[in-house]
Amino acid sequence: MKFYLNGNWESRDQVIEVTNPYDNSIVDVVPKATEADIETALQSAVKGAASMAETTGYERFEILRRTAGLIQQRSEDLAQLLSKEEGKTLSESRLEVDRSVQTMELSGEEAKRISGEQLPLDGGKDVRNRLGFTLRVPCGVVVAISPFNFPLNLVCHKVGPALAAGNAVILKPASDTPLVSLELVKILLEAGLPPLGIQCLTGSGAVIGGGLCADPRVRKITFTGSREVGEDICRVAGLKKVTMELGSNCPLIVLPDADLDAAAQAVAVSGYANAGQVCISTQRLIVADEIHEAMVDRLQTKIATVTAGNQLDATTTMGPMVRTSDAERVQNWISQAVDEGARLVCGGERDGAVMQATLLNDTTSAMKINREELFGPAVTVMKAKDVHEAIRLANDTEYGLSAGVFTQDIDAAMCFAREVQSGNIHIHWSPFWRTDLMPYGGLKGSGMGKEGPKYAVEAMTETKAVVIHTK
Repeated sequence: MKFYLNGNWESRDQVIEVTNPYDNSIVDVVPKATEADIETALQSAVKGAASMAETTGYERFEILRRTAGLIQQRSEDLAQLLSKEEGKTLSESRLEVDRSVQTMELSGEEAKRISGEQLPLDGGKDVRNRLGFTLRVPCGVVVAISPFNFPLNLVCHKVGPALAAGNAVILKPASDTPLVSLELVKILLEAGLPPLGIQCLTGSGAVIGGGLCADPRVRKITFTGSREVGEDICRVAGLKKVTMELGSNCPLIVLPDADLDAAAQAVAVSGYANAGQVCISTQRLIVADEIHEAMVDRLQTKIATVTAGNQLDATTTMGPMVRTSDAERVQNWISQAVDEGARLVCGGERDGAVMQATLLNDTTSAMKINREELFGPAVTVMKAKDVHEAIRLANDTEYGLSAGVFTQDIDAAMCFAREVQSGNIHIHWSPFWRTDLMPYGGLKGSGMGKEGPKYAVEAMTETKAVVIHTK
């Protein structure tokens, strides 16, 4: 498959193989962009930004509405491609495609709602005969760097709002999963997007991302990925607007009055969806002492039903991880925790990139598997004597993206909501929940800014204050 640059689909001598993580078969190849391609993309995007700025909100709405319709029409082909390159099950891919339709629809609606406000200038001392208002204008060139784990919907969360706001976009999809992103670019162009409204470069993130993010012609960066890469981007970005969604190691607290069956079912879904490769996966389970063993027993029963294997097989409920090296890392972290005193309840085995759903009991907050973002199919269990200790353990991390609690106690639930340091708070559910219109983003090391079309459009525009001085 070719990449899209300066209004053309282009190939290069050097390519990257995109492989199926289950059997390492080659799905397709994509070109490896060069430094010269970066410069071409930037020059083209500057022209594209001028073209996009001339479109009306309604015209951008129509483009994104048609895009949503085309995604819907081609949903099964997109889902099949997504599963092949990423490794998630077909049911998960179909859900992602469906969410992508909604994300583009929501982005299109926001294109019609961009507005400023009247400024109450006469509230200033001795101010008379002045009329003030604000205008919101596009940033210009937006760089969108997306991760492998949701290679369609998270791209839509970046590209949709950027285009809705009247910007041009340079898209850098993940090297492991670029194919469905390139298909989205084709759909956008078919839907009527101006030819220079988007560029899509494939290749090394270190080369492409660094070169784009440091360039002053770029006015906005939206990135989803690891904290380390996010910090590197912020260091080179300079005076640009940035949105950073940098992952987490999300906690779920289960208190004595909780519905244990509901909590166990939530963990079985939220800990192992997409082989745990979701930044809001349940990673740390914090359980009240008196229900600890009962909760672990229920979990073990639920996890036993998770079938790991070929993501294209209808009987599989959890596909492989995106790379064998990632599965090896997860297995090593599990082994390290066991060596440090954790008890392996189930799982822990690996076959290539297929990692079994794993549960670790009797872990501590000092263990690496509880301190870092695992991004794999394992859930750890810790004990807490009461809600206050549970909250302390939940906050004992550099991250703060999403957190959940199961309790019937309204006071405990509100204490949790106020005191847990997390950008998303869930009561009677796990951290693993998001609808695409909500404000979504983290605290602390989990990043800055919010996604969700309404909030992303705000971040992808600039505000001008206009004052009319009347006689």
